[in-house]
Amino acid sequence: MQLQENIPLAPLTTFQVGGPARYFVHAETENDVKEAVSYAAQHQLPLFVLGGGSNLVVSDAGWRGLVLKVAIDGIHSSSAGKIKYFQAGAGADWDTFVAETVHENCAGVECLSGIPGTVGGTPVQNVGAYGQEVADTISYVRVLKIANGQIIELSNAECRFRYRSSIFNTTQRGHYIVLEVMFQLQPEGEPTIEYADLKKHFANSSEPSLQQVREAVRQIRRSKAMLIMEGDEDCRSAGSFFKNPLVPAAEASRIEALSHKPVPRYAAEDGLVKLSAAWLVEQAGFHKGYGSGPVGISRKHTLAIVNRGGATARDIITLKDEIQQKVVDTWGIHLEPEPVFVGFEEGFGS
Repeated sequence: MQLQENIPLAPLTTFQVGGPARYFVHAETENDVKEAVSYAAQHQLPLFVLGGGSNLVVSDAGWRGLVLKVAIDGIHSSSAGKIKYFQAGAGADWDTFVAETVHENCAGVECLSGIPGTVGGTPVQNVGAYGQEVADTISYVRVLKIANGQIIELSNAECRFRYRSSIFNTTQRGHYIVLEVMFQLQPEGEPTIEYADLKKHFANSSEPSLQQVREAVRQIRRSKAMLIMEGDEDCRSAGSFFKNPLVPAAEASRIEALSHKPVPRYAAEDGLVKLSAAWLVEQAGFHKGYGSGPVGISRKHTLAIVNRGGATARDIITLKDEIQQKVVDTWGIHLEPEPVFVGFEEGFGS
């Protein structure tokens, strides 16, 4: 294990903001991860596990403890009957992984193309987009138990996946470090075309291939600045900043009555209704391109707060708070942020 000191974190995030890590470890093996966790415990250092840095806001004060960058790579596939298994290290690039599954003509994650970050981050938030989520395909997650250094495998059921959540970011937050994820996909399966933008894209096509769907998803994401492109300031973000709220049907009806026009709504688990966070934000007065300073809203995607150049974490939090308060004032709905906030207890408000 190579321990480094005072490493800038901003370059390791898609937002490009934040202060340094007091200590930093780039872990390429499970043993590296174990050693880093042991070092942090022995020296009573707060531990933060960093993946691809794509869903993260680091405070201007940085992180006073140890940042562990999990960089375990490798993608391997095997077959068992009509199922194809893909084993991927937590540090493997997510879009590279998706490309590999599509290349092998296996369905299940093609609609998750173009999402930045690493494989290890996907089960934590149950990453999803365009009609798919990783919970639909994960067989098990190999993890390190921080408390005792034991490595175990958690089944899909044990991960308790729900909309944008799992035990890793709820009940067992901070208890495990993801080392590897096993996916089970469908060879020669049909692509998922459920999302409105995809249906529109293929309106005049019949039976698109998995590769065509992957390319369409990446094209749609690019049009919304949700695909990382060098030189595009609208991509300097953490992706969608707010989750789509899940509310009772009566609450959705209240919002619709208040708006005097149809509200985008979708059936969700447990009889709840998923509302469009983008619609709520827009109708509260925050249009695409909002803001004139170093931080604002993407010109292509209402839910993306962007660093236009020179923004600080404080700037981002200020705009976040402004949007949340206005949505509460307008609709009586509190929007929950998607990104992870790191180091704010050490600096200004979280």
